[in-house]
Amino acid sequence: MPDLNQPTVLVLNKHWIPINTQSPVQAIGQLSTDASTALDIDGDSMIPIKWEDWIKLPIRPQDLSIHTVSLEIRIPTVIVLSSYAKIPRARRRFSTDGIWHRDGGVCQYTGRKLKPGEGNRDHIIPRSRGGATSWENCVLADKRINALKGDRLPEEAGLKLIRKPTAPPELPVNLGIRNRFGIPDWEKFIGA
Repeated sequence: MPDLNQPTVLVLNKHWIPINTQSPVQAIGQLSTDASTALDIDGDSMIPIKWEDWIKLPIRPQDLSIHTVSLEIRIPTVIVLSSYAKIPRARRRFSTDGIWHRDGGVCQYTGRKLKPGEGNRDHIIPRSRGGATSWENCVLADKRINALKGDRLPEEAGLKLIRKPTAPPELPVNLGIRNRFGIPDWEKFIGA
């Protein structure tokens, strides 16, 4: 039996651009209220199908399905939203990994490319002096440099920032969609 809460359905906006993934439970809910149509994908053929016709489709060997009291319903792999045309944008979540990504793995005091485990988060204005834990006050630093800096300001420790830190830009959310379940139908929209 399929896990109905795993995000195994690819969601396309009305222009057929991938914008999200969701669970079969969510997809069936959207289909049944005409908020979306499901794609019947067979090889190179893709046919949008509304709920009243979807529930009549036969279950093929490659399909996952759910059973109701009176029906067996194919679980869609891709749905198309009926009226949503945007591509949502989001900013990477603030974290040490996010800072590593923003700073390109480069110590912001020495300019040296760091290997995993060599760097950590430095508060430019130390927390002990009221510095915020934020994109604008945190940088990636070589652990040794950070230890030498301690709770001092960079200039007090004889350090200079390579560049002033800022929050990373918002990016289209579809850049983060991955086919982690290996669903062949998704490859037509996001690649392997």
